[in-house]
Amino acid sequence: MSGVMDSEQILQKASELKAAGVPFALATVVRTEQSTSAKAGAKAIVQADGTIQGWVGGGCAQPAVLKTVRQALADGEARLIRIAPDKEAQAEEGVQVFGMSCYSGGVLDIFIEPVVARPGLLVIGVSPVAQALVDLASRVGFSVTLARPDGYSEPVAGAARQLDSLDLSALSAAASQYVVVATQGKKDEAGLEAALATGTQWLAFVASEKKAQRMRDYLLDRGQNTAAVTAIRSPAGIEIGARTPEEIALSVLAALVQARRSGEIDLPVAAATAGAPAESGAVAIDPICGMTVDLDGARYRSEYRGEPYYFCCAGCQRKFDTSPADYMTSEAV
Repeated sequence: MSGVMDSEQILQKASELKAAGVPFALATVVRTEQSTSAKAGAKAIVQADGTIQGWVGGGCAQPAVLKTVRQALADGEARLIRIAPDKEAQAEEGVQVFGMSCYSGGVLDIFIEPVVARPGLLVIGVSPVAQALVDLASRVGFSVTLARPDGYSEPVAGAARQLDSLDLSALSAAASQYVVVATQGKKDEAGLEAALATGTQWLAFVASEKKAQRMRDYLLDRGQNTAAVTAIRSPAGIEIGARTPEEIALSVLAALVQARRSGEIDLPVAAATAGAPAESGAVAIDPICGMTVDLDGARYRSEYRGEPYYFCCAGCQRKFDTSPADYMTSEAV
């Protein structure tokens, strides 16, 4: 692990990454036993590509931390791991145990907390439904951007960002993971064309079925991509018998939450694991300590009698290379 930083620097870096929308995990040593290189309270920032800033242990800790961070960023769930010489003896509920053979012989408990960017929602329009949706969506974990058609400058509470036109060229893909057009008669055509230009995979249009079909015909006549136009969701929400703007906004929000949680499009996870080593599922067992080693990107490897052996750290590899026959099972020998 590189880039030793104190706790204040770690927290400052975490704040910067979070503000930039970069997914990472905060690893914190919460307990130690016997001699360990990292002490309770030590912290590190770990990104999906394996970059580590800070210190939570040496070479024996790194494979376990990186493996767990990839899992945590993928599902958004925090984890508590234990790195110990005796995997079986230290196991307990709620703790994921990694058995390793470190020279120190110590035990590390490390809490892995993923920090993944909030999903981006772009709302186009200033209708009562749009305003209600902005407020509701911001309350349930969406980072909301509101785009007002030219000529409409009404402020809307709840949006993290507000644009005064439909020029969305400077808007990042992360900000428009989900798009809802709620113009309701105020420049519907322009709003839909701006929405399609974002390339979003999830686009909903608040309108009656009759009006939505008329808009689809218009967009096709304008040369818009047929698949993208056909995929426009309208009605935009889940059927709950909604009548008021607030109820309609609630039905649209329900559809958004359903899409997010069902993995219909899972861009936050994709962004979190972008650049991370691909996991084919192939693993090996370290013959020294018994730890499971992912073969993708495995750093420590030796051969004995034509067979490959993989290790969690350089210490285990050196121990094996000194006398490999001592670690062969009767079947292998």
